[in-house]
Amino acid sequence: MRGVGVIEFGGPEALQVVELPEVHAGPGEVRVRVHAATVNPTDTFIRGGARAAALRESGPPPYIPGMDAAGVVDEVGPDTETDLQVGDAVMAMVIPRGSHGAYRESIVLKADAVTRAPAGASHAEASTLPMNALTARLSLDQMGLQPGQTLAVTGAAGCYGGYMVELGKADGLTVIADAAEKDVQLVKDLGADIVVPRGDDISEQIRQVAPEGVDGLADGAVQNELAVGAVKDGGHYASVRGWGGPDDGERGINFHITLVFNYDRRADLLDTLRQQVEDGQVTLRVNSTYPAEQASETHRLFKQGGHRGRFVITFD
Repeated sequence: MRGVGVIEFGGPEALQVVELPEVHAGPGEVRVRVHAATVNPTDTFIRGGARAAALRESGPPPYIPGMDAAGVVDEVGPDTETDLQVGDAVMAMVIPRGSHGAYRESIVLKADAVTRAPAGASHAEASTLPMNALTARLSLDQMGLQPGQTLAVTGAAGCYGGYMVELGKADGLTVIADAAEKDVQLVKDLGADIVVPRGDDISEQIRQVAPEGVDGLADGAVQNELAVGAVKDGGHYASVRGWGGPDDGERGINFHITLVFNYDRRADLLDTLRQQVEDGQVTLRVNSTYPAEQASETHRLFKQGGHRGRFVITFD
């Protein structure tokens, strides 16, 4: 069975096709024949060795990245309570450990981590949903904003930011989002009520349209101190890179560190997101697809930045 991973950590060229042993579903598990795996920032950390110590504790190489998988159920383990059947098109978020990452032709997962793919979506499209959308869902749940309140989103043209805009609107929030000039129409199409220019003056830009400050801010652009000024006293700030606010606190703001592994094995939430895709509330954005043999190219392009939609590695 083929996978894409690293034997030695390094740049994009370190990714290579590797042979992995066949796996089978045990009790409470399903096996997914993976057809598409999305490239995310976390994948580059694994490839580059940023988490080398933890990976080495998990066992010997190869180390397989990948947090998003889409494909078809091809085995259901014994004594598994699930309504999934062999042949169902599915998607899942994967927490990589050692060789257990989404960049592989076949993966065994707990049944409560897997749900059906959106009707009519390709495998590539379905693979772009799980990790980024669950991250956005978690940020919203942490902030606990109520319908009618105001949410600001930085990095709104990105995948996490785009889902924040769409899910925020679905939750009944007023959404203020940033965008570079070339992305303004994209962010408007995602549903943002107000679009402000992206930049280091983001707090000032948001305060111009929300003078009292916003109730919550999801910082997809990782602007930290530059963005927190947009939040009103006692409001909420969600960080996807572990920033817990300034050391001396900040005006009673509630800082939330969004760690998506807290929503591991939440097929119930992922299934709600599937329904929102089918209802037209959430969109799936693929930049381009590459066969497993060209996986290093996806990481090279990802490193360049500025892309919209996800790069997807395919196993056909």
